[in-house]
Amino acid sequence: MAVRLPESPDAFSEAAWDEIRPYYEELVKRPLDRENVEEWLSDWSQLDSLLSEASALASFAYTCDTADPEREAAQLRLGSEIGPKAHQQRSLLQRRLVELDYVRPGLETMVQRFANQSEIFREANVPLFAQLSKLVTEWSKVNGALTVDWNGDEKTPAQLLPYLESADRLERERAFKLRAQAYLLKREVLVRLFDRMYDLRQEVAHNAGFANYRDFAHREKNRFDYTPDDCLRFHAAVEESVLPAIERILERRRHDMRLDRLRPWDTAVDPKGRPQLRPFATADELVSRSAAVLGHVDIDFRGYVNAMADAALLDLENRKAKAPGGYSSSLNFRRMPLIFMNAVGIDDDVRTMLHEAGHAFHTFETSHLALLFQRHPGAEMAEVASMSMELLSAPFIAAKDGGYYTEDEARRSRTELLEGIILFFPHCASVDAMQQWMYTNPEGRDPDARDQMWLELRRRFEGDGVDWSGLDQERIARWYQQPHFFGYPFYYIEYGIAQLGALQVWRNSRRDHKDA
Repeated sequence: MAVRLPESPDAFSEAAWDEIRPYYEELVKRPLDRENVEEWLSDWSQLDSLLSEASALASFAYTCDTADPEREAAQLRLGSEIGPKAHQQRSLLQRRLVELDYVRPGLETMVQRFANQSEIFREANVPLFAQLSKLVTEWSKVNGALTVDWNGDEKTPAQLLPYLESADRLERERAFKLRAQAYLLKREVLVRLFDRMYDLRQEVAHNAGFANYRDFAHREKNRFDYTPDDCLRFHAAVEESVLPAIERILERRRHDMRLDRLRPWDTAVDPKGRPQLRPFATADELVSRSAAVLGHVDIDFRGYVNAMADAALLDLENRKAKAPGGYSSSLNFRRMPLIFMNAVGIDDDVRTMLHEAGHAFHTFETSHLALLFQRHPGAEMAEVASMSMELLSAPFIAAKDGGYYTEDEARRSRTELLEGIILFFPHCASVDAMQQWMYTNPEGRDPDARDQMWLELRRRFEGDGVDWSGLDQERIARWYQQPHFFGYPFYYIEYGIAQLGALQVWRNSRRDHKDA
C-alpha cells in the first residue's frame, strides 16, 4: 500500500478526518484490476477494521457514561463527523469493485450488498447522516439522565424493574406508573428530537429517489428476500395465530392470581406467589455463571466469555448516566466482541446476557474470515444466533451446571422464557407496524397522531387480556421507551423473523442438542 496503515485503532481515536481521508483516497485512486483486487480488498478491509474499532470503542465508552463530556466529544467526532465522510469514501470503493465485475466464491453476498449500497448512495445525504448521528447521541444523553424518586432514593427507570415482580400489588403499581412517568415528563424533549430525526430521514429517502423513508430503509438494510408487504403479512399472522395463545396465557395468569382482571403491573410477578427470581447479585456473578452455563452448550463459549471479561469488554450493570438497552459490538481489528447491557438482577437480565453472548460468539466464530465484509451475516441471521443462544442454554441454567437457580427456579425461568417468546410477537408487530405507518403517512409527523396510532396498534395486537382502562398515557409511554424508534429505525422485524428461526434451532436441539 502506498500509504502505510497505522498499527492500531488508537491512531484514529483522536484523529481528525483530514488525517484519515488520505488512506481512503489512496484506495480510491490506486489502479485496480483482477490481478491486484485481492490485495486492494485486504487493504480496504484493514483500514475499515481500524476505523470501525476506534468508533466502536468510542461509542461503547459514551454509552457507558453519557454524562462525560470527553466521551461525548469523542463519540460525536467519530460518529457524526468522521463516520458519514468515511461512508462517502466507502461508496466510491464499492462502486469501483462493482464496476470491475469481480466475484469469486465467498464474495457473492458482499458484492450484492456493495452494488445495492452504491445504487442508493447520494452525496447530499452525507451531512444529513451526520446530523442524525448527533441527534442519536443527544437522545442517549437524555435517556441516560432519566431518574425517579423511590422512597427517597434516586433510581433509573431500569432499577424499578425488580419492583414490578414484587408480591405487593400496590408497590408494583407504583413502580409501573413511576417508570412510565419518567418518560412522560420528558415527552416534549423526546418529541422534538424525534421530529427532527423524522424530517431528516424522510429527506434522506427523497434525496435517494424513494417515496418515503420506509422504502429507503428496506433497501439500505439489504433486505433482498422480503418486502414491506411481507412485513404487513407478518403483522396479520401475529394477530390471527399468536393473539389467541396470548389470551390463553393471560387468562391462566389471571386465574392463578385470583384476580377479577389483570392490570399492566400484574404481568411480571410470579402468578403463583413464589419469591422473585434473583439469578445473581453482582456483575461478576453474572459473568461467572453465564460462562459456566454457556460452556455446556459448547466448551469454547466459556472461554469466549472469560476472554471478554479479561479484556474489560463487558459493562453489564445499570447505573445513572448509562444509555438504555443492550448490545454487542464487534472490534474488527482485534476480532473480538464487547457486550453492553443494563442488568438489575432479574431473570430478564440472564436472557439479555445469553442473547448478547450469542451475538458475541458470532464475532468469535467468524473471526477467521479474511475480509471484514464477509463476517456479518445480515441482521436477521445475526439475531438467530442470539435468540437461539437463549434457548440452547436453557437446559443448563440450574446451579448443578454452574448456573443461576435451584431446579425449581430453573423450571420457572424456562417457562417464562417460552411464554415470553409468545408474548414478544405482538410487541414486535407493534413496533414494526408503527414505523411502517409513521414513515408512509403524513400524520406520522404529528406527535399526537403517533401516540394515538400506538394505542390502536397495542389494542390490535395485545387483545383484551390486560385491562388498561384509565392508563392511556402510561401505555403511550411504552413507545418512547423503545430505543429502536430513535436510534435504530426499522431494526425490529428482524427479531420476529429470527425468533422463528431460533425456535427451529430449539426444535432441532430437542432431538439432538449437540448438532442443533
